[in-house]
Amino acid sequence: MDANDNKNFWAVILGASSGFGEATSLKLAEDGFNIVGIHLDRQATMSNVDRILSHIKSTGSKSLFFNVNAADDIKRKEIISELTKLSNGKPIIKVLMHSLAFGSLKPFIPQPGEQPLTKPQMEMTMDVMANSLVYWAQDLVMNNLLANKARIFAMTSSGGHSAIPAYGAVSAAKAALESHCRQLSSELGFMEVSVNPIMAGVTDTPALRKIPGNISMIEVARRKNPRSRLTTPQDVAKVISLLCKEGGEWISGGLIHADGGEDVVNFIGQGEPQDKSINI
Repeated sequence: MDANDNKNFWAVILGASSGFGEATSLKLAEDGFNIVGIHLDRQATMSNVDRILSHIKSTGSKSLFFNVNAADDIKRKEIISELTKLSNGKPIIKVLMHSLAFGSLKPFIPQPGEQPLTKPQMEMTMDVMANSLVYWAQDLVMNNLLANKARIFAMTSSGGHSAIPAYGAVSAAKAALESHCRQLSSELGFMEVSVNPIMAGVTDTPALRKIPGNISMIEVARRKNPRSRLTTPQDVAKVISLLCKEGGEWISGGLIHADGGEDVVNFIGQGEPQDKSINI
């Protein structure tokens, strides 16, 4: 897909006003895509949304932003209706990105003075951070909005396969999200649609700052990453941009590491002197 072709299509970004969603919205707009942004912001953060809209406009791309809960069934149906009117019967959605970071950060088993995770909190976290991807994909397909060879991306993390304090519900949601991607990849093969979870390295975003122990996570990631730095939202946006190019549809169903090699390193002694002798 090149910029001339992209201008006829739209990218739907769930979580478009910050972090990975923001960076990807801006990058795909630069690549020629029109942007449908779904975000949930209060008045205090709307200035950032205005800045994003201004940048998209400067690229020559169009934008259509909705300040709603992306996991709300009624709001999703309303947006799908708007897109159906916009499409004039043509499949106009070439990219769907799921970057929703809203879940409960509470322990399963509380320590004295803590409150445990409740059933509604678990279900809400799973619905927002995992299951909502399926419902958006279903509605786009069933309303003839998803184009052949479209790309679907979902942001996951190393927390999907590791234990982090108070991260249990989110970890479960990330693992489910990766499973949903595998299933969607299989079931959308007839449309040549690729579906991939993207696992970024530790990235200093507003969502990360809400996780208990985030400062230690940042320090460890800097020492562990072969690049000796954190992943940035722009790093991830560039990876997604590459996967949206012609031929990228053949990469589907597998977990894509966008972390500079961070996850494969199991020690944090980068840069320290090493004794290269081996005694056998």
